[in-house]
Amino acid sequence: MGMVVVISLPFILFTILLGFGCYFFGRARGRRDAIATAQVYGAPAPPPGANNSLPSSPPPHPFKHDNSANV
Repeated sequence: MGMVVVISLPFILFTILLGFGCYFFGRARGRRDAIATAQVYGAPAPPPGANNSLPSSPPPHPFKHDNSANV
């Protein structure tokens, strides 16, 4: 035998209103967060006082001029 599931009209209207409320609340919160915090792309800065055990990158090799400008 099958079961009959009855969903009332007030419940349907409530879920639709709840969906719209969550949508608009989330959109407003997202826009507020986007304005308040700037997005920074790249590696984060280490915290102050952090001990950096990795050596820094080596200095670039000096460029040897080929004297083609003097010809």
